[in-house]
Amino acid sequence: MAEKRDYYEVLGVGKNASDEEIKKAYRKLARQYHPDVNKAADAEAKFKEVKEAYDVVSDGQKRAQYDQYGHIDPNQGGFGGGGDFGGGGGFGDIFDMFFGGGGGGRRDPNAPQRGNDLQYTMTIEFKEAVFGKETDITIPRTEGCDTCHGSGAKPGTKPETCSVCQGSGQQEVVQNTPFGRMVNRRACSNCNGSGQIIKEKCTTCSGSGKVRKQRKIHVRIPAGVDDGAQLRMTGEGEGGLRGGPAGDLYIVIRVKSHDFFEREGDDIYCEIPLTFAQAALGDEIEIPTLSEKVKLKVPAGTQTGTYFRLKGKGVPRLRGMGQGDQHVKVVVVTPSKLNDEQKDLLRQIAALDGEQTHEHEQSFFDRVKRAFRGD
Repeated sequence: MAEKRDYYEVLGVGKNASDEEIKKAYRKLARQYHPDVNKAADAEAKFKEVKEAYDVVSDGQKRAQYDQYGHIDPNQGGFGGGGDFGGGGGFGDIFDMFFGGGGGGRRDPNAPQRGNDLQYTMTIEFKEAVFGKETDITIPRTEGCDTCHGSGAKPGTKPETCSVCQGSGQQEVVQNTPFGRMVNRRACSNCNGSGQIIKEKCTTCSGSGKVRKQRKIHVRIPAGVDDGAQLRMTGEGEGGLRGGPAGDLYIVIRVKSHDFFEREGDDIYCEIPLTFAQAALGDEIEIPTLSEKVKLKVPAGTQTGTYFRLKGKGVPRLRGMGQGDQHVKVVVVTPSKLNDEQKDLLRQIAALDGEQTHEHEQSFFDRVKRAFRGD
């Protein structure tokens, strides 16, 4: 008889592996070698080997004993066996683990059930995101029927326990195969998995226990919210079943762009045009902010592209004190049309600086013609 391999080696885990790691490894190998999936000649033998290893190392007492004595059980003369695929932990248990049981028991189909979450996208103006907003929205959602209080049965009656599944919501189908007895569970065909039969249905909800309604909800959008932010409103989602809690409503915020301001985090950016004279001589100009207009002193000799910071004139911090800043970029605008007097003044300035100017009055088309002639 061939010597048994180490159980940890069979499962592909270390001796210090956690229960969760062992269970995960077993699930993977059991799927791989299950005879209904793997048609290889040695699949059944490998499956039995994996099952035997898992039965031992997943049991705290057996595992401690195996770690001390190996494959020899001092009390019973040996571990494992693993050859019974009937009701004692074979294929049926594996189907339970993969398709419903998992060692955690069956779910009561009549237990309270939490309602589904909902998502709503709200588009707001740029300044509404900065300063916050309160508004009402209307959403369609499923709620418990007021007529039958969610039971689905006509008032004065109540659902009856399904006689086929005895209220479990599941049916067991037993099949004898060359590899043993297989037990498969599926939703009860008589009650559709609910565990109950409603003979007289509520006329309002047609027996579903739920109705569709339009729900008005008051929403408070905090100051400083940004595009893509998500607000959670607890209990404003779909209604629960059989007395279960309602789900939540998630509001996704979309913020429109602004013609003048741009936002980066809690800071605001904008551009202000300056004339050549303002940039050269300096000036005090008026700057629009999110809430008011303020004065900004532009020093003489300011270059185009220079940034000035207006402290505390940005966006209120959503999760903190204070506000961001506003950054003002000045752009010196070159005049496109000058009268003769303005041209003379600029020539005089250029002469004082020792500069020579080469003025051209030709049109764009004249310049193109000269380029083609090679002039």
